Amino acid sequence: MPLSSEEMQEVQAHMKKVAAILHRNTPAEQLKSLEGIEQSIRQHVQTHVSPELAVFLLQKQQAQRKGAPDSCKVI
Repeated sequence: MPLSSEEMQEVQAHMKKVAAILHRNTPAEQLKSLEGIEQSIRQHVQTHVSPELAVFLLQKQQAQRKGAPDSCKVI
């Protein structure tokens, strides 16, 4: 499902904040070349961003399952 323009603006605003935090926590040496920047982005995404997204989405899925009727119940 595509994001609305308002949602996209919100994502971009949050991503700028995340990028600033990750930039502060990236060694200056890695920021001197495109290759270093790409490697640091990949490392940060794999280490910090993706796991947080996965946990969030898993929690949402579990909350939906708790609210949904159990189709396996015998009445």
